[in-house]
Formats: sequence, structure tokens, C-alpha cells
Amino acid sequence: MRPSFLSLGAVLLLALLLAPLLLPSALAYPTGANVLSNVTETVPPAAAGSSTTAGGSFTTLVLNATTQTPRWKAYVGNVTGSFVLRNAGGSTLYDWGSSSTGGEVYASRNDSVTWTGIGCAQPAGIAAEDAALNISATAVDSINQTFNQTVHRTFYVGTQLVAHSTCRAIATYVNNASQAVDENAKFQEVLLQDASTHLVFASLIDKATVGFNGGQYDFQMIVPEDEYASTPHTYYFWLELS
Repeated sequence: MRPSFLSLGAVLLLALLLAPLLLPSALAYPTGANVLSNVTETVPPAAAGSSTTAGGSFTTLVLNATTQTPRWKAYVGNVTGSFVLRNAGGSTLYDWGSSSTGGEVYASRNDSVTWTGIGCAQPAGIAAEDAALNISATAVDSINQTFNQTVHRTFYVGTQLVAHSTCRAIATYVNNASQAVDENAKFQEVLLQDASTHLVFASLIDKATVGFNGGQYDFQMIVPEDEYASTPHTYYFWLELS
């Protein structure tokens, strides 16, 4: 017996209603970012100071030096991209162009972050990353001691809400000076963790904003490194525009 036109219509209507639920949820999450430029620099060591004294004298010295930490490295820069509607084959139906004013840059040592259910980094995950990078948890520049505040603005990782001031966070410098601890601070960086306890560093984008050296940047972030590693660790980057 053939199905009636009414039952066929009902089946088609049901299929249309269910279609959005069958689409891969990954479409809502951050996408891998292409690194279009990479200019790396570091500060040279300062020249040695000196003291010339006569034999038989006793000299009390007060020495001062600013030491470049080997346990962190920085990434600053700008982001480009566009909002598109594209199928799995890469064909674009429509492109809204570069209209983004916000979003996040994500960095992790793990190249396969599980974005579903991502949330605030937990003490055990932070301790594990410090240990993996040969950083003492009590060192002043450990991950644990560096991300020692929980002040940041609200943002989304895909569809996952990260409520304001719930995660470990910092705000990097502006005009060579620290910022007040405030939810409105620029260049906030928030410490996240996925279901496999992989740490993810999230830099909240502030489009065309004066940064650490007076130049204009979209993001600034620091990530930890093992000072004893013979080869520096690779970090993987994702970008989410809003």
C-alpha cells in the first residue's frame, strides 16, 4: 500500500525539523588558525657592571638585574578572518567579509583539544602542566603563581559559556605598565582545561587596541615553556571570531 501524500509530507517536515540536530556540533567551536607571519625576538643580556677597589678594602655591593624568564614566551599580534556559510566540501554560499570586532585566540600544547564541555582550569590540571614543563609550583613565575587571579569578562567557547570571574586569569601589560585588576581590563588571558585535562590559554581579543609597547594589537598572550627542554614545545592555535 502506498503512503498517502499527507504521511509523506509529515515525514519531510519531521526530517527538516531534525536536520539541525544532526549537524556536527563542531561547527560551533573554534577553528584552527593559520599562522601568516612569525617574527621572533628576545632581549639581549645586559653588559656586566664593574667595581674597582684598592687592595685591603671591604666593599658592600647592592646588585640589581632584570632577568628574562626562560619559563614563558609571548605571542602578540593581529587577527584576520571572515564569517562564511560553507559546505563540507569547502564551497562558499555566502561570505560576510572581515566584520569581526571580538572573539578569542586559543593556544595549547595539545593539537586535539576537546572543545565540548571545556571549562576553567582546575588545580590538578595546573599542577600537572607545571610538572610537565619542569616548573616548580611555588616558583614566582609558575603557572600556578602567575595565573593567581580570577577576574575576567564573560565569553563563550563555541556554545559553552564561561561566566565572568570564574577562571584563573591575568591581563597583560599596556604601555609598558600593569593594568588594574578589573573585568574591563584589556588583553585578558584566561586559563581553561578540556575534558582530558589539557590546558588551553584563551586570549580575549581587543581589536586594534594599544598594547604592551604602545603599538596596536588584537591580542596578547603568554604561554609556559620548559627551560630545560632541548627543543622548544610547539603550541597550536585556534581562532574564534564574534
